[in-house]
Amino acid sequence: MPDFERLIHFKIGRHHSMTMEKQAKVYLAVDLGATSGRVIAGVWSADKRELKLETVNRFSSPITRVDGRLHWDILCIYSSIKRGLKLAASTYGNRIESVGVDSWAVDYALIDANGAMLGNPFHYRDSRTEGMMDAVFNKVPEETIYRETGIQFLFINTIYQLYSEIVGNVGSLQAARRILFIPDLISFWLSGSLHQERTVASTSQLLNPMTGKWSVTLLERLDLLPGLFKEVVEPGTIVGSLKAEVQKETRLSDISVIAVAGHDTASAFVALPGNRKGFAVMSSGTWSLMGLELPEPQLGTNALNDGFSNEIGYGNTVRFLKNICGMWLIEECRRHLTEAGRNYDYEAIVDLANEAPSMVSMIDPDAPDFASPEHMPDAISAFCQRTGQKVPADDASLVRCVFDSLAMKYRYVFRKLEAYSDQSLEGLYVLGGGARNHLLNQMTADALGVPVVTGPSEATAVGNIAVQMISKGEIDSLESARDLVEESFLSKVFDPCDTGPYTDNEARFAKLLDC
Repeated sequence: MPDFERLIHFKIGRHHSMTMEKQAKVYLAVDLGATSGRVIAGVWSADKRELKLETVNRFSSPITRVDGRLHWDILCIYSSIKRGLKLAASTYGNRIESVGVDSWAVDYALIDANGAMLGNPFHYRDSRTEGMMDAVFNKVPEETIYRETGIQFLFINTIYQLYSEIVGNVGSLQAARRILFIPDLISFWLSGSLHQERTVASTSQLLNPMTGKWSVTLLERLDLLPGLFKEVVEPGTIVGSLKAEVQKETRLSDISVIAVAGHDTASAFVALPGNRKGFAVMSSGTWSLMGLELPEPQLGTNALNDGFSNEIGYGNTVRFLKNICGMWLIEECRRHLTEAGRNYDYEAIVDLANEAPSMVSMIDPDAPDFASPEHMPDAISAFCQRTGQKVPADDASLVRCVFDSLAMKYRYVFRKLEAYSDQSLEGLYVLGGGARNHLLNQMTADALGVPVVTGPSEATAVGNIAVQMISKGEIDSLESARDLVEESFLSKVFDPCDTGPYTDNEARFAKLLDC
């Protein structure tokens, strides 16, 4: 059996205490995921060209249901962020240069004329978007929306969330004077700067990737208040410094607040290890986002029909990608298994999947059945039964079904991507938390038939920090940032070993996509 965990580069700084060298500068990344958040310190020793990460604190991203509606507990999240900043101040003192915020996409807060938030932000899986896609299409054809925005049609998109507020005649929308996406909201609370950062704005399905401006066509035809949308700022913009009240509470100085690549996937793409060509990229976490970096958006009929997005990245790059329901499936299965008294950590989940036979049952991870089910294991069983497959009989076969299905969906999307690349795709970078899942990485290499190269598991934080370093003049470009990532973090290569089962089951899986 070939050695599929081939080390390609290793230059991690030795283990060290929190007491840093005098010359080391510190950049703080507030990295908010849909499951959890963290404040991470990037400790940069210029003389050694070493970037080291130290986790200051981790916290959950709590969700609260009120009157049947699903909201983010954003005030709890903000309190956790401030605790992290205070801990960072006590650890690193005046070595801290700046802070930047990245988060998940599409969700937002409405801000009134006094700068107050009008209610907790809705969670993107709240049911208020049911029927909203069809309602919007009755106003504007799908082809027009895609030509204007280049974004994949997902019920969670900001455009459908906002339109639900118009249809429902929600008073907060009438009182609003600005819409702030989650990273913009946290930056506003930290600095007092009201801004909308380009990378996260591009996910809304309201921004035109060709002009870089809000789509006047969509705003007018959907009766969205144009005053909510201001000129977007570029990632890397220093938007201000920490407000006096935040300085007092956290004991930080007036450090810079930088609008980094606010969409977590955009930050993750900054952290590609090196500048290798001919590779697709996947940011793997709650969502799996697989795509390419392209110089121009692809806004044609094929891209529309294939369900790809054109999201704006750092340095005017375009992330041509597809959203795939990722570890959300495992997270939800694990949650319900825990409630039933079977508590598995993620390592145990991987061990379970490894023990079970492969390709017994499969699902389409992106089927509507799995968008917001009350009970994920039951939803998976129902899908298998409905499609004439064997229903998973135990926990091991359940999680194996999910892993097999993800690998097959990755294969499907990778094959689609090849048509849009100007060269053959020779491999796949995997970034984010999924980079730690050795079993799924190997399954993905087997499914795709190309090497899978892992990048930093904390890629979003690394990209966040790298943009801050560029803004503060420590490094000079995106290319230099990627070279630094390759020098500073451990990568592994998973070579394909056994592609046969994936080839043999390709037609069978394709039929499930139409169910």
